[in-house]
Amino acid sequence: MARTPYDPPFSLRLSFEERARLTEQAEGQPLGAYIRSRLLDEPPRRKRLSEIDRDSLLRVLGQLGQSRIANNLNQLARAANLGTLPATPETEDALMEASRDIAEIRALLIKALGMEATP
Repeated sequence: MARTPYDPPFSLRLSFEERARLTEQAEGQPLGAYIRSRLLDEPPRRKRLSEIDRDSLLRVLGQLGQSRIANNLNQLARAANLGTLPATPETEDALMEASRDIAEIRALLIKALGMEATP
């Protein structure tokens, strides 16, 4: 009898309820990869993005597409380099708005990547 170069697969029968529970816990990961990671106490080999993650990334991309952050920062840097950046309340408001936009984009990216924000 010839020996195969790999081990035969291991099958596991689950009830409908058990499989549904595992699928929910897997949060979008392939079920086999999730079960393997739990049984062997190893991190999953790869993780699929959940619907929530996809929605978060789409919102970030939408905000980036609608924003003029890069253009505005370039104009501010140019004016600062030329010494013509006026120190007015409007300038301060524009800088604060850009700062808030960047912080919001950062928070959405952190959430989408499943990370925890650090102060």
